[in-house]
Amino acid sequence: MTERPERTRRVTAIVVTFNRLGDIKKTVARLEAEGIDHIVVVDNGSSDGTAEWLSGRESHRFHPLLNEQNLGGAGGFATGLTYVREHLDSDWVMLSDDDGRPEPGALAAFHALDLDGVDGVVSAVFLPSGKISDMNRPLRNPFRLRRNLREPYRLADSDYDREAAPQRVDMATYVGLFLSRRALRTVNGPDPRLFIYGDDLIHTLQLSQAGMHLAFAPQVRFEHDCVTLIGNANIYNPVWKVYYHYRNAILLYRLAAGWLLWPVLALRLPKWRRAARHYGKDADTFRRLLNHAIHDGIKSKLDDPPSDIPHFPKEH
Repeated sequence: MTERPERTRRVTAIVVTFNRLGDIKKTVARLEAEGIDHIVVVDNGSSDGTAEWLSGRESHRFHPLLNEQNLGGAGGFATGLTYVREHLDSDWVMLSDDDGRPEPGALAAFHALDLDGVDGVVSAVFLPSGKISDMNRPLRNPFRLRRNLREPYRLADSDYDREAAPQRVDMATYVGLFLSRRALRTVNGPDPRLFIYGDDLIHTLQLSQAGMHLAFAPQVRFEHDCVTLIGNANIYNPVWKVYYHYRNAILLYRLAAGWLLWPVLALRLPKWRRAARHYGKDADTFRRLLNHAIHDGIKSKLDDPPSDIPHFPKEH
């Protein structure tokens, strides 16, 4: 990709939020400062005044979509993508969490890219401290046939240099992910039943496997003010999130590895089971949720509503 001076692309941002009024205010302000053409904010049934604040800003450029309940990140982004396809004439959509926002100049850097033959642009994501956000590091599929085996599975820190050459990747998260009109028409979006965790990696891997070209562009930079990185990264709190993390991980491994899923699980399952030691008094709950996740992941079972999952709260 080379640089181009003119700005010709219409970009719509899709942001999903849940009970983070302070974060969504900051993110919307940053998007407006960057000159996004349309902003679609999907609220997942917040109870902190988010819906009221969003409704008061509705305009021809600002589109609040208010879900009555929490559909998770997967359901929220699926809602936003469907709305854009049906109501907005956009060349590109940009997806992000409510605590992920473009650094100043990110959109100008995006518009300066020559995207001939590119279907998705993956931004370089950093924490507020300036460190690379490891949870948002793009990935290559290690099981992809004809993959250059000298390419590492994960991008290196050196790939984040502004002068570094763009890298083709297979998977990315929903923080600063730009998708073309062609990509939107090729894969509808995440399956809402995934709820949380891995829905973005599964979606982008489906795009890659459908022939879409996803390119990591270190010139386009985002900040991820993610509080979930604070503390013990081995613990999911509340504990019901364990189910989605491990079930969706199995679905991702199946998509990436095919028949190699079984040796992959033979290596991963012992490590997953050992994670119970991090949960103290909730260790037995962790084990029950993990067993439930393994069963449903292997059977590709997605139809249990959240309320049917052990320890999943009715109000969340």
